[in-house]
Amino acid sequence: MKVEHTDFVSIPIQDVERAKHFYGEILELEHERDTAGGAEYRAGQVTLAVWDPTTIGREFKPAPNEVALRVADVAAARAELEAKGVEFHGETFDTGVCHIASFSDPDGNALILHRRYAPL
Repeated sequence: MKVEHTDFVSIPIQDVERAKHFYGEILELEHERDTAGGAEYRAGQVTLAVWDPTTIGREFKPAPNEVALRVADVAAARAELEAKGVEFHGETFDTGVCHIASFSDPDGNALILHRRYAPL
């Protein structure tokens, strides 16, 4: 098997309109299309598919694995989101190679702002 690329990352939500507001207006991601039970947003090279799993009989559980959103400046992006009411989990972390600021969407899905500053 040869994987060509990742088409999308699925993000479970409970309230479609609330998720559309968060991903489209708060995070300002490009809206690609509405779907049955959700919507899709462009996040750089990958699509975030936010959807309500109960629409197909599955249980809702927030995704614990963080989706890392690369930004030019973590501190500036964090300040912008905080001004819009987003609460972060602790301080921005400097790993020695990158900056990370952790937060969650309204349904508890783990997200981070990320910027690598050291060469690979």
